[in-house]
Amino acid sequence: MIDFSSDVKTLPSAAMRQAMASAEVGDEQAFEDPTVNALCARVAALLGKEAALFAPSGCMCNQIAIASWCRPGEEVIADRSAHIAWFESGGPAANAGVMLNTLDGDRGRFDLAQLQAALRPRWRHCPLPTLLAVEQTCNLGGGAVWPLPQLQAVAAFAHSEGMHTHMDGARLLNAVIASGVAASDYAAPFDSVWLDLSKGLGAPIGAVLAGSREFIERAWGVKQRLGGAMRQAGILAAAGLYALDHNVERLRLDHQNARALALGLSQIGGLMIDPTTIETNLVFFDVDAQVLGFDAATFASRLAALGYKMGPFDARRVRAVTHLDISAENVQQALAAVAKVCAG
Repeated sequence: MIDFSSDVKTLPSAAMRQAMASAEVGDEQAFEDPTVNALCARVAALLGKEAALFAPSGCMCNQIAIASWCRPGEEVIADRSAHIAWFESGGPAANAGVMLNTLDGDRGRFDLAQLQAALRPRWRHCPLPTLLAVEQTCNLGGGAVWPLPQLQAVAAFAHSEGMHTHMDGARLLNAVIASGVAASDYAAPFDSVWLDLSKGLGAPIGAVLAGSREFIERAWGVKQRLGGAMRQAGILAAAGLYALDHNVERLRLDHQNARALALGLSQIGGLMIDPTTIETNLVFFDVDAQVLGFDAATFASRLAALGYKMGPFDARRVRAVTHLDISAENVQQALAAVAKVCAG
């Protein structure tokens, strides 16, 4: 099975496994694991922050940040398509007791005017907005990259209103490679930001949350509450260090493969996609049931029977993601299989 369903499907390479096997380890919770410590220092420097902590997942990083910045009954402002709103099992409400105020942005990116209009009156009857959250790149926005000036504008306004700012950096390095903007520049307007290791970078697990020393100290308390102590986690952190050394620049190949996939899909009858919108490694397209006679789920099922897995999101929409285990040849093979499915 050639798996386009997500970039979390990547498998650690033999060289990454060797790095993990030879990692020096200790008690992560007691700051005695030198490999975890090295990874946290590396990511903090990459993002221009004072300190960082290692977590099993980006979802946990989001939940830690929200619970660290907000009190129960307060409000987080984010795009309506944000991961924290869709894919974290109601975590903001369950773990931090906060409300989400979601904005209808352009492919996951709202502008300053939308943010200004979203603020409720500073009145005891209304929840207090305490955190602005953005996602870079925007998953449900098809891998759209936030322009740096737009990020700076919304973050500056949030700070002027007394809010904290948080960046979900699940695919931040995809944005860096696509735009040429440094990770530290993207991270600068945000009080907390995390970097995923298990998507395009190819590590089997892990994410790193960064911010000020004071924030990370507070975040550790939430991490403990969520069960986040990992003991000899250097085995996992070594994969992250290997990924940062070897798998960042090659994200360009994933972006090239995504554009090739989108262009090929646009030439197959019954599928709808604008290939000019592809900025990174996420490719969303629609299945026209009136033309093809079946919906997105049936499309995905028939394609999987031919050995290629893509992810249906609803009756029309399908997501395909390129990553380090997808080659240019795999893209062309998948396009041939898609054409076969669409031809009946």
